[in-house]
Amino acid sequence: MASWNADGEVVVGAASKRQMVTNPQRTVFGAKRLIGRKATDKEVLDLASRLPYKIVAAKNGDAWVDIAGTPRSPQEISAHVLAKMKRVAEDYLGQPVTEAVVTVPAYFDDAQRQATKDAGKIAGLTVRQILNEPTAAALAYGLHHTANQRLAVFDLGGGTFDISILAIENGVFEVLSTYGDTALGGDDFDRLIIDMLADEFATQNNLDLRSDSVALQRLKEAAERAKIELSSAMTTDINLPFIAAGPAGPVHLMRELERGQLERACKVLLEKLEAPCRKALEDAHCTPADIDQVILVGGMTRMPAVQERAERIFGKPGSKGVNPDEIVAMGAAVHSGIMGGELQEVVLLDVTPHNMGVKVAGDRMSVVIHSNTSIPTRAKKVFATTEDNQTYVAIEIHQGEHEAASKNRRVGRFVLGDLAPGPRGRTKVEVSFTMDADGILEVSATEVGTGHEATVTIEASSGLTSDEILSLNRSVGR
Repeated sequence: MASWNADGEVVVGAASKRQMVTNPQRTVFGAKRLIGRKATDKEVLDLASRLPYKIVAAKNGDAWVDIAGTPRSPQEISAHVLAKMKRVAEDYLGQPVTEAVVTVPAYFDDAQRQATKDAGKIAGLTVRQILNEPTAAALAYGLHHTANQRLAVFDLGGGTFDISILAIENGVFEVLSTYGDTALGGDDFDRLIIDMLADEFATQNNLDLRSDSVALQRLKEAAERAKIELSSAMTTDINLPFIAAGPAGPVHLMRELERGQLERACKVLLEKLEAPCRKALEDAHCTPADIDQVILVGGMTRMPAVQERAERIFGKPGSKGVNPDEIVAMGAAVHSGIMGGELQEVVLLDVTPHNMGVKVAGDRMSVVIHSNTSIPTRAKKVFATTEDNQTYVAIEIHQGEHEAASKNRRVGRFVLGDLAPGPRGRTKVEVSFTMDADGILEVSATEVGTGHEATVTIEASSGLTSDEILSLNRSVGR
């Protein structure tokens, strides 16, 4: 969370949260949901309708935030948070910090991961690796539980939900599958509480609190506090005096909220947790009975209804031996130790979270590398020309789960020319995908028979140019 005050100064974290009510249009939270996204994405449009700050489209269509008339990229906003953490670490260690392992939701795509790396550059950090949050949690857990076992890491945070199935065997951490929902998290639970309170208030007073950004922020703060208190208590009081002004003067919002009311209001979100878990189990070729431990990660897993839902899905309660707020950071530290050679007995094998393929006739997506394939990996497919005397083929690479290529994210395009002319279907082209351990994809196309070849390396773009990153680094990462 980051805020810009009237003087243009940026404050981060707790200081920013204290400004949420008095400075709502300049206080940005949930930037993780915007990073690497387009302003026209359905998730972004849905999000924009319920935020106190304004989302605008950058020149390239990326979703940015308007702060007092100045567009700010999610990478810049995230960089302010990373820069604050960099200063905290330097104060504690008494020496400069220049490198970092940064964790992200497992279901982030290439553009979101690259945008996160660029946020690190802006903050003055070299991001050595982007690590999936559930994988990080499993590393932290497995370091102290050396028995061979299968884990389900159930990660429900403020903005996203991830589920990963991992196998630990003789010091090797192998990710078997991962799935998730980048539009399901604690913010959505808060929104349902806000809607419930605002609808009741509108019925009683004929006033919509959501139309007033300051009232909306007070309501959000109260909703979040009530949600947290109801994790340990059965009832809580919501007291918001002078929340609005009616024809007769000031109006107050005061009511008691019960845990049962909260759970009924959030029923639709709780039900959304099941499908990703079932899909992850299916992709890992596991049943709930094969899972030895369920690791609960993220602040939302403190909610009793979420714990009950996870237990219902996997048939066993979540492990009580981990701190859901700290275990991901601990896992990132473990991975730093692996990369630095301090933990040589641990090996990590990760997977690619999305299908990678080629657009073919009829806007179909022909998958070459399937989601949850261990990386590094290599795969190939043979395609045929679709027109008579075709002398070139344009190869479009897409990433995503939809059968229609246009519904997925296009990550690259190149052309293989000088094909031997002939009837359609006679000329064959072999397309080969090679993905390394960092998720960088190289695609080559070779005409079968002649060996004529073209190659392209697909490195995700965050939407910021190198000059923009350098300029922001001078102002943020100083």
